[in-house]
Amino acid sequence: MSAAEKASGQLLKLVGKVIDTGVGPLTGSVAWAEDRLSRVQGSSYEPNADPVRKVRPYEVDDIEKAIKRLIVESVEAAGVNGFVTGLGGFIAMPVTVPANMAGALVINARLAGAIAYLRGYDPKDPHVRTVATLVAVGSNAQQIVKTFGIKVGEKMLIQAIKQLPIALIREINKKAGFMLLAKYGSKRALVTLAKGVPLVGGVIGGAVDATMTGAIGRTARSMFPID
Repeated sequence: MSAAEKASGQLLKLVGKVIDTGVGPLTGSVAWAEDRLSRVQGSSYEPNADPVRKVRPYEVDDIEKAIKRLIVESVEAAGVNGFVTGLGGFIAMPVTVPANMAGALVINARLAGAIAYLRGYDPKDPHVRTVATLVAVGSNAQQIVKTFGIKVGEKMLIQAIKQLPIALIREINKKAGFMLLAKYGSKRALVTLAKGVPLVGGVIGGAVDATMTGAIGRTARSMFPID
């Protein structure tokens, strides 16, 4: 396994960790989403004990209010340099990832996972997680469609993805890992990546700022429609 493959694998694990259990002071996607939904619903809130939250018709408006709150909080966090940089201190990884980059990654991955969960998807499902990872990288809906090679309407995309064999999802997940490395890796990692790994979608860029986090929230909403 090459250094780039190891590094991209570590970044994928980081995405999984922040979605599942959280990183440092940030709770995981599900716990965060449930807490914000409970604040919106107040005394009418019903806790969910299942991996997937069933979207009840009468809760749709509340869910959308909670999602707006998640996006606002994430955009605010991404816009506070000290907060984002501080999160990097909670992340120990073999590959050197600048603190502001690591902080931006966990904020955006958690947001994508939380929106998926509130819309009725299982964040632990490998198909759903791969989409959430691509969203966290900053890919828009069109780029995600291209990555999966599926020619369907945007509203049908997630359902089509869930029909793909797991072997193909694993290959796409590896590609997503390299995209994470290109976006969030250190300069040394980028040199390694540029030498041996084809880049997808032009993802090399600087730190993800509040504007990008807002765009990630909008993409997650379009990629995870309520059935």
